[in-house]
Amino acid sequence: MNDDTAPVRFDTKIAVLLRDDLLTWQRLNVTAFLVSGLGTRAPEVIGEPYADADCTPYLPMFRQPVLVFAGSGELLTTAHGRAVGRGTALAVFTSDLFATGHDAANRAAVRAVAREGLDLVGMAVHGPRKDVDKIFKGASMHP
Repeated sequence: MNDDTAPVRFDTKIAVLLRDDLLTWQRLNVTAFLVSGLGTRAPEVIGEPYADADCTPYLPMFRQPVLVFAGSGELLTTAHGRAVGRGTALAVFTSDLFATGHDAANRAAVRAVAREGLDLVGMAVHGPRKDVDKIFKGASMHP
């Protein structure tokens, strides 16, 4: 018998790291933007579509939890370097993106700055659990 309510331990982890000085609206906005890209890189993290008892269809979501962490700007820079060094699927959000108004402007803002000069306010990764744990070492769970 298959128990659909039993906890599942995933081999991979989806995690977001936010700079700890962001305003509440910024934290929510940055998180939403960051995780939106992960399913395009790793479609296996997307589950099946939902439906309610009336058969109203709903979009699929991630099939595993998204862990949200907080840390300093310095920790974000360190974690970014670790993720790049490991070749981990990665999304970034820089402070410049708060001043842009559309996708093309967002990409141009990131493209205009060398990797070591990015003013990171958030990043999201998907990868093997052990790798993600090492990338985010020193971060704390978001309050």
